[in-house]
Amino acid sequence: MNSELEFWLRLNSVEGLNMQTKLDLITCFGSATKVFEADRQALLQAGFTARQFEIYHSDTIYQDVQNILELCEKNKIKIVTIADDEYPEMLKYIPSPPLLLYIRGSIPKANAIAVVGSRKASGYGIETAVKMAADLSAAGILVVSGMARGIDTAAHCGALNAGGQTVAVLGCGVDQSYPPENKALMERIILSGAVISEYPPGSPPAISHFPARNRIISGMSLGTLVVEAGIKSGSLITARFSLDQGREVFAVPGDINHYNSMGTNRLIMDGAKMVINVDDILEELNFGIAPLYKGKEKTTKKRGGELGPECKKVISALKIEDLYGEEISSKTSIPLKALFAILLDLELKGLIKKSLTGKYRLLA
Repeated sequence: MNSELEFWLRLNSVEGLNMQTKLDLITCFGSATKVFEADRQALLQAGFTARQFEIYHSDTIYQDVQNILELCEKNKIKIVTIADDEYPEMLKYIPSPPLLLYIRGSIPKANAIAVVGSRKASGYGIETAVKMAADLSAAGILVVSGMARGIDTAAHCGALNAGGQTVAVLGCGVDQSYPPENKALMERIILSGAVISEYPPGSPPAISHFPARNRIISGMSLGTLVVEAGIKSGSLITARFSLDQGREVFAVPGDINHYNSMGTNRLIMDGAKMVINVDDILEELNFGIAPLYKGKEKTTKKRGGELGPECKKVISALKIEDLYGEEISSKTSIPLKALFAILLDLELKGLIKKSLTGKYRLLA
């Protein structure tokens, strides 16, 4: 007998179907099981192509799902859907969030900062990443990174060595250690936090996976700290995702003559907050918003606090009806890129909530 989780996996396996469409279908029909049982014409009208519908109901996908479940059971991998409590709260609010995640360990419920940078890091970069991650951990902040060589590895190690918690987001299955030399680090991370991926077990690392992986790293976090990066570093992709998601971007300045500082120095020139210690990050995050989770040294403002004119416009629009981000932008004349930061601010203040369909509603 098929379980609800199997139908989540089946829907997730349909390639080429917009992620928001998948979420809308589950919300509309009430469950992943009912989506599968839905009339063919209803699914075609919802966005399925005839070919996708055939694949969705094929024995091939059924067998793929069974293989995934067997691998997960064998390797003690949890599958968490976007409707589950363990799914990272901040990640739900990005465009095209993963429908589900594969997890080894447990994702801590804590305010998170992404710490990323060059794979070919300098001694200065490694030392800085270790210190920043350790100091973030001491402040009760979860350190999120990608377990790549260089800065990512240093960030995870800094958090662990300080007795903190960390999460690694992979561009392969969580049963794969990539890079191979980080296998021992991976096991340490699992003991204090989690290794996660949107790719099923057995998936090898692929170049196309890493940009998509980066949106999860930034999406889980209140902000992204770029410690050291060349002008074409992949960590700059994470920084761009962070901006697009309405999150903060921080950068550590470096030697203007060193290639690995060109990307971070450019970020600062373009408006990223320059940081020389963790207090700069904590100070910025306490300005104007209340953290999602109370950390060891954090205090939250009174619910709502002082609202600016644009926040009040959003609240007024949502008093009338629940709206998608694009609809709010249209009704308030606030550009969509600026609106993301406002919506996140209001979310963190506990004034509005985003549903699985992507609509925002006003909380009482």
